[in-house]
Amino acid sequence: MISGRLVQLRRYPVKSLLGERIPAAEVGVAGVVGDRALALLDRASGRVASAKQPHRWRDLLTLRATGGTPDPIRITLPDGRYLSAADPTVDQALSAAVGHPVTVVDTLPDGATLLRSHPDAVLAAGLTDEVPADESRLGAVVPGTFFDFAPIHLVTTATLDRITGSLPPGAGTVERYRPNLVLDTETEAFAENGWVGRELRVGPDLVLAVLAPTPRCAVPTLAHGPLPREAEALRVPARLNRVEPLPGMGPQPCVGAYARVVRAGRVADGDRVTVGS
Repeated sequence: MISGRLVQLRRYPVKSLLGERIPAAEVGVAGVVGDRALALLDRASGRVASAKQPHRWRDLLTLRATGGTPDPIRITLPDGRYLSAADPTVDQALSAAVGHPVTVVDTLPDGATLLRSHPDAVLAAGLTDEVPADESRLGAVVPGTFFDFAPIHLVTTATLDRITGSLPPGAGTVERYRPNLVLDTETEAFAENGWVGRELRVGPDLVLAVLAPTPRCAVPTLAHGPLPREAEALRVPARLNRVEPLPGMGPQPCVGAYARVVRAGRVADGDRVTVGS
């Protein structure tokens, strides 16, 4: 049996915005409470705005969302100003910040989709060119949520350290790959690939079922707040860990794993983690 500790717990209150590290949280069927509670809807297309389409939405990652549950989520703008997500002027302010008309929503519209630009095409063409993209629905594992696939994304420190060793100094890793749970376990890098189909326990109560390796889009390569653009954040996992996350997808650069919640529970920094056989 593999064991270790939870060393970071993170959530992203607004989809595709920068998030926050938190010391403890309840985790239910819909993931870490307060995670992806809101999203921005593109008023022009009716799609959910996502930095997975960098030429249009990369500026989402200049905004940071914090708090919520039960207080209103706070959004910090690039100039340091902040406002409540409940402020009546929030749509106007965010539209100006990202350069496109958006509306803050707390419920997934029926049939809502997002566009995921082909990551290799983004690397080849740059951030300002429109490139081929796939349209996908949200909430595959938990319908009605803003998650691309599953409500929990986890990664080990061994995987992050392996990638960091191939990136320029100061490039950052955990912020770029946007996990909920960072686990320190006695495993080698990319061990998460082998956890698919196994149960993972965190703290006294939380039980997760690991579903698939997490395929990476162009988002890790983008500037994240003060972190600069870094194309190697995608090229490195493409060299080190190109696997097929789900049947029919073909090999993809993967970092970490997706999981669903089998049994809800409260977790906190330092909680014991075990991975079943």
